[in-house]
Amino acid sequence: MPETLQLIVFTLDAQRYALHLPAVERALRMVEITPLPKAPEIVIGVVNIHGAVVPVLNIRRRFRLPEREPDLGDQLIIARTARRIVALVVDTVSDVVAVSSVDLVAPESILPQLEYVEGVVKLDDGMIFIHDLDAFLSLEENQKLEAAIEEGSI
Repeated sequence: MPETLQLIVFTLDAQRYALHLPAVERALRMVEITPLPKAPEIVIGVVNIHGAVVPVLNIRRRFRLPEREPDLGDQLIIARTARRIVALVVDTVSDVVAVSSVDLVAPESILPQLEYVEGVVKLDDGMIFIHDLDAFLSLEENQKLEAAIEEGSI
């Protein structure tokens, strides 16, 4: 029997992406981001979420989308990777959907070397790219981030 996947859907420049719902802790309105010197390029800075220092990742850069500064209309998705909790800046969080695992298309069958995407789901109203959160930060970037957080002693 096919597995049902629960996905939280968000947009970046009118394109829909998703994360597996169990990896998501919450979505919230944008808050002030504190810059983090010496962090990897992919890290915009950090935010304080209930006393925890959470790195904010620039997923626009990873998906090679036009860059822009986060603004008050944006949202943050707080999610867990295998190594840490991260915040992702997104335009909007739009929906939670349930899809069958049989509807999941492997990214390489659409475009070879489609990085950071675990799969694609085709729905009646378009496609959703499922983001591979664990592949997002390389081991080297994660180590550099740890060092930057410790050095900043935030």
